[in-house]
Amino acid sequence: MADYGEKHEYEEDSVAHPHHHQSGGPTENEQFGEVKRDLKSRHLQMIAIGGTIGTGIFLSSGGSVAGAGPLGALISYTIVGTMVFFIVTSLGEMASYLPLPGAFSTFGARFVDPALGFGLGIGYAFQWIITVTIEVTAAGMILQYWWPNLQMWIPALVFIVILVGITLLGVKAFGELEYWFAMIKVLTCIVFIIVGILVDVGAVGDGFIGGKNWHIEGAPIVGETARDRTVNIFTTCVWAFFSFGGTELVGITAGESANPGKAVPRAIRHTFWRILLFYILTIMIIGLVLPYTEENLLNSTFASVNEAAPIAPFTIIFKMAKLPGADHAINAVLLTAVLSAGQSAFYASTRTLMAMGREGKMPAIFGRVNSRGVPLYSLALVTLVASIAFVADVVGSGVVFTWLVNLTGMSALLTWLSISVIHLRFRAAFKAQGRSIKDLPYVAPFFPYSCYLSILLALMILFMQGYQAVTADPFSAEGVVAVFVGAPVFFLSIIIWKIYHKTKIIPLLEVDLDTGRPTILQGTSHHVEVKEGEDQEEKLPIWKKIIRFVA
Repeated sequence: MADYGEKHEYEEDSVAHPHHHQSGGPTENEQFGEVKRDLKSRHLQMIAIGGTIGTGIFLSSGGSVAGAGPLGALISYTIVGTMVFFIVTSLGEMASYLPLPGAFSTFGARFVDPALGFGLGIGYAFQWIITVTIEVTAAGMILQYWWPNLQMWIPALVFIVILVGITLLGVKAFGELEYWFAMIKVLTCIVFIIVGILVDVGAVGDGFIGGKNWHIEGAPIVGETARDRTVNIFTTCVWAFFSFGGTELVGITAGESANPGKAVPRAIRHTFWRILLFYILTIMIIGLVLPYTEENLLNSTFASVNEAAPIAPFTIIFKMAKLPGADHAINAVLLTAVLSAGQSAFYASTRTLMAMGREGKMPAIFGRVNSRGVPLYSLALVTLVASIAFVADVVGSGVVFTWLVNLTGMSALLTWLSISVIHLRFRAAFKAQGRSIKDLPYVAPFFPYSCYLSILLALMILFMQGYQAVTADPFSAEGVVAVFVGAPVFFLSIIIWKIYHKTKIIPLLEVDLDTGRPTILQGTSHHVEVKEGEDQEEKLPIWKKIIRFVA
């Protein structure tokens, strides 16, 4: 092999766009501008954490406890956490092998059907554009802890300007800021867990709580009948989806990583423990310390008519600890979390639109980038839609936040379900073309059982969400629309593209596993550190896979 410097170690080979070179036409970089590969390994590792810790766990986790009770919320987060872990490992396997800017929307088009890639791109861009609005709305809700009468358009405007400014600085600034923001969020979660335990055992605050909140009337799972409790658990998963949103950012960022073959696997190897610590343990602490009847929780049915904006569970618990200024300090930290989640949403939505513009799935103008590698026209569209946050002054911030979270739930679920299907096709094509698992920089554990379980959980949640929406008493047309609106966007996009372009499912032997593959990976099977026997991973019995993974 040639001597590759770090900067050029993962340049795309000329096979990435053969038609351009053969015809003498412009290359993709000449036509659209050059994407910068300025994200380092440490950036991706922190993005893997930071993308999964945001407004969801800090604010909307309260809605989970209020809606399903402490045990119901814990079960919901465990279900979604299991699914998310398998989704991230599936995406990590594909993205480390083919680090493309469009990630799974590109994978869907290449491994399954071009129409699926289009539907995923539209659905995912839609999901993240709405998420930008959610984060901007959340910023106003957090600020209302200090200024209850604050008009929502003020923080919305300030945060949109800040987020646009950060995005204009380029991917290097995004990676560096996200690195430090993620570190703050990790430390915050650790401190919260410690303080929450101290409050629960009575070391600080008003005295011993223990498991009392799990034994009050209506707990530990909200619902009068077994059917109601089951439905509440699965429908509360929408809040968990929002909390876990961003885990797939590792796949998106691979396209702008300096060394994706090593950085991506390193970033996702410890996803299991991050999910366990920052989500499962956090939601358990919230359920222990706060009763599901707490009126300040988001979406609480016990809130008084004139109740102020919902308060983040983290803020409530730090206030219960009666540590001087602790509630104000944690509220300030939550603002940095919103800023972090907001810039991640800007990044994901603009890069998805950029990839679709370059692939011909959106107007080509969205694929163009400036000298810093920033897709300006995609950024302009995202900023325009984010301005929806200004309507919070009219209908109330809590109402807007809840409706938008529901709006993204179906899109996220369909995206994650599709990633499992795409991974199954990727491996099937890999095997059909006689390739060795040794050629993969990262091998997803528990394959194919992980994909089967993720698909099953996704279908169960889809059914329960729909069932709850149409059987709600009193019936709410707005609620049904909020739950299902993501589905028509996804499926209609697929159907329209399939009919117009007359696409077909790609035969396994024709699946393209090389275009866009980094040069250093071409024709070599020892490009990264591969554990001995890793190519035999899929042949191992499931119990040996568990031992290998834990070890």
